[in-house]
Amino acid sequence: MRALRIVFMGTPDFAVTILDRILEDRHIVVGVVTAPDKPAGRGRKLNESAVKKYALAHQLPLLQPKNLKAPSFIEELTSLQANLQVVVAFRMLPKSVWSLPKYGTFNLHASLLPNYRGAAPIHWAIINGEYKTGVTTFFINEKIDAGEIILQKAVDIYDEETVGQLHDRLMYLGAEVVSATILQIQKNEVSTTKQPSDEIKIAPKLTPENTKINWNASLEEIYNHIRGMNPFPSAWSEIVNDNHLIPVKIYKIKKGRENHHLANGAILTTKKELKVAVTGGYIIIEELKLSGKKKMEAKNLLNGFHFSPNAKMR
Repeated sequence: MRALRIVFMGTPDFAVTILDRILEDRHIVVGVVTAPDKPAGRGRKLNESAVKKYALAHQLPLLQPKNLKAPSFIEELTSLQANLQVVVAFRMLPKSVWSLPKYGTFNLHASLLPNYRGAAPIHWAIINGEYKTGVTTFFINEKIDAGEIILQKAVDIYDEETVGQLHDRLMYLGAEVVSATILQIQKNEVSTTKQPSDEIKIAPKLTPENTKINWNASLEEIYNHIRGMNPFPSAWSEIVNDNHLIPVKIYKIKKGRENHHLANGAILTTKKELKVAVTGGYIIIEELKLSGKKKMEAKNLLNGFHFSPNAKMR
């Protein structure tokens, strides 16, 4: 068995679960690399990453480089004498970083590569109506998410599953796969598979443009779009109510398949139900957030908010 000295690189809660599993497996973690603190909130207070908080709580050596190519960072990283680097939800690494350790640098990606390379693989798998996804470990090379695959494990995506629910399932699955990957490296039993170079589905960064709901899409497409962004970053739209335009984030929904002759985006309300007409039926909104308000159940909004007869989503 090889003696491993691991440097872990990551930022969000997803990465913390993986780091915790590495420590549970009693591996030696000689350093943790995470993002610099960033101002957040109205007070612009410096916000520490989830990985930083975990590293400090477990007294792990911590690096927070602003520039991954800076000679000072490379020197500090080299001094840790790691022979393996594990990367989970971090930044793109320069070759001067990923080529350092003797046994390589591997990444955990939350998709079945080569599909859904990119920044938001969990979201896009749901948005695109996939029935399966999973996690992949691969050795990092010059191209984003394109290195040789070490291990891969698939799971089904449930019909009503949100991105938040799938995120958590893949987080724990990822911990299992990272654990198995490290064990293979430790035993010198790694057998990799080259990724195909043919056309693949991608997972681009989420933006205000591609998170906005297109009410002219089909019932199924809109349903997948909204649950694929619930609870983060959330799908959004605008309510046209008389002469007012109100930005709204939409979270929990149901599908209502029904024939109708209403225009797409038309809003229908009763005392207890808020729904939007789309091709093939209705999107029934159960939870939403109006601009400047707290997230609330639709039935609570209906108690005090007046929708005009011609109200619509756009």
